[in-house]
This record gives sequence, structure tokens and C-alpha cells, in this order.
Amino acid sequence: MLSILILSKNEEANIPACLETVFWCDDIVVLDSFSSDRTVELAKAGGCRVVQREFDDFGSQRNFALEEIPFKYPWVFHLDADERFNEELFVECRRVIKEDKFSAYFVANRIIFFGRWIRRSTQYPYPQVRLVKLGEVCFAKAGHGQREDRVARGTGHLLAAYDHYNFSKGIKDWVDKHNRYSTDEAKLALDWARQPLRPSEIFARDGIIRRRALKRCHVRLPGRWIFKFCYLYVIKRGFMDGYPGFVYCLLQCFYDFLICIKIREQA
Repeated sequence: MLSILILSKNEEANIPACLETVFWCDDIVVLDSFSSDRTVELAKAGGCRVVQREFDDFGSQRNFALEEIPFKYPWVFHLDADERFNEELFVECRRVIKEDKFSAYFVANRIIFFGRWIRRSTQYPYPQVRLVKLGEVCFAKAGHGQREDRVARGTGHLLAAYDHYNFSKGIKDWVDKHNRYSTDEAKLALDWARQPLRPSEIFARDGIIRRRALKRCHVRLPGRWIFKFCYLYVIKRGFMDGYPGFVYCLLQCFYDFLICIKIREQA
């Protein structure tokens, strides 16, 4: 019914738990960026096919997989090693695959921090295209991540979400990773700042278009990192997420602060 693609690099701490949540799948491919730990060994022990490619960016990595790797099924769900599938998501994937209405589907993620789902501070739902049909979708780099670039028959939305343990390797790993990410995000912010803002996008009925337009507004704000904390903690009611929500909001503020510094550095 469905193939699974997992991107990895040095994910021995995460890959076993990730694989446990897709035990039902008989076509799991791990696209590994030459890990130096036991990621490949554990993936093969879990019954996965492993393909290795040097990492350049997430968009190119996903495009390589869709274009060069032979999958058993026409539909592929993209996972990262620190993400977890679930039964509700499986049922919904099966339904939309049977309908075959769109080429790709946005899927929300539930960020798990300090052992609990941080619902408000994380702006849930914050969907990305994760379920795609082979030959009908490609990706492009966007900041440190990726976004859909060509979708033959449009995109749909799944109601079920996957769980994202993006702090699974500790705060230090998160800070190191987001220090790298902030460099790409600063470059993207400079590009966005040169683009005109269209009211039709800011007030669009489509939530994805509106969210991306508002993000282009956000990069223009002076002291955006202070606004980010106020927005997440007060306006989005992050205070209702308790201590984990407070810490999460501070970390997001710090991430935006890094981006602001690097925007000035690169300008």
C-alpha cells in the first residue's frame, strides 16, 4: 500500500523507535548521509533497504529518493528518524490513497518536548507535504528545509498527525543544529525581504498560502525575536503548555535571534 522513506545521519539513538512505528510496512528505505555511528547497521537489522548519499539540502535529498530509488509502492511517506508514525495516520493514509484525489498531502506534526505534546507554543498544526505519489511531486530547498515545488494534481490535507521528537538527542544537539539552520534561514529571509507583499496572500483563505505570506511579513519586523516570544507565549497561549511551553518559547526566541544576527551579518 505504502512505502516509507526515512532520512538519516547519525541517528542510532532514534532509528529503532522510528522503525517500531512502521512495523507494518514491507518497503522501508533509509536514505542515509554517511552516518559514522550505528545508524546503517540498525536500519539493516530492522529490515530496511539502505541507500547512501552525501547530504546537500533536504529538497535535493527527497528529490533524489523519488527519482532514483525504486520503491515497491506508488505512494511514499517521508519520515525523519526522530519522527513517529501512528495508527490514526495509517488509517487516513490508506483512505486517501484509495481515493487517489491529489498528488500530495500535507501532514501536521505534534512536537513532543519534556515527554508531552506542546500544542500551543508550536503553532500546531504546522503541516508539511509528507505523503506523495511517485512521478507527480518534486521538492525545492526553502531555508534549512524544503517545500513542495511541483505537484501535478494539487495537494490535500490529512487530519491525523505524526509525532516529532526533535529534542530526542538533548538541548545541546538542538542548539547546534539550529545554529546551522539559522544561516540558511537568514539567506531566505533576505530573499523574502526583497519580494513584494501581496494582501491577497496575507488574507488568503488557504492556510498554507496565508502562513507563508505572514512569515514573509515576520522577517521584516524589527526585534522579531522579541515578537516571536510574545506571539508564541501570549497570543498563541503558550503559557498553557506549562514549563515545557515556556522553555520551548525561549528556545524559539533564541533561534529567531540567531537568524536576526546573521541577517545583519549577511546584508
